[in-house]
Amino acid sequence: MKPVFRPIVLSSLLAASALFGPASSWAQNEPPKIGYVNGQKVINDSPQAAKAKKRLEREFEKRDQELQQMAKRLQSLQDALEKNALTMAESERRNKEREFNDLNRDFQRKQREFREDLNLRQNEEMAAIFERANKVIKQIAESEKFDLIVQEAVYWSPRIDITDKVIKALADMEKNGK
Repeated sequence: MKPVFRPIVLSSLLAASALFGPASSWAQNEPPKIGYVNGQKVINDSPQAAKAKKRLEREFEKRDQELQQMAKRLQSLQDALEKNALTMAESERRNKEREFNDLNRDFQRKQREFREDLNLRQNEEMAAIFERANKVIKQIAESEKFDLIVQEAVYWSPRIDITDKVIKALADMEKNGK
């Protein structure tokens, strides 16, 4: 019976042979130079992320305030209905309930649209930051002759963590207006 290699196993073997093969600098007794970048820290601490956050706050501030006003109006309608339901005429109570339900439906729709639009814009901003960060990481890798830089890891030693270098380079880019 022939062994069956799955594509993932095969691609892993190919990657390992490329890393550990005879053409590798590792075969010449040079240790590999490996770096790690904490992507979440880059997003949290980079000046580009701070600017993006402020830009998003300005962009969505008016809609957020409108939603807050609608929520207050809904709350006051609900309070009035609960307080005066027994003393209101049946037709007046139905009208108030219809007004409340219509406003609540409109509020829910606007709130959903707001969240969707905000998430979309946040994703766009984060993608732009990651694109810049990846360029910086590549520049650092080339200038400092790294063999491998990873952004996702279960464990990393602080000795190989270059996250602060990336954040500093992003800050320098921001200062220089790039």
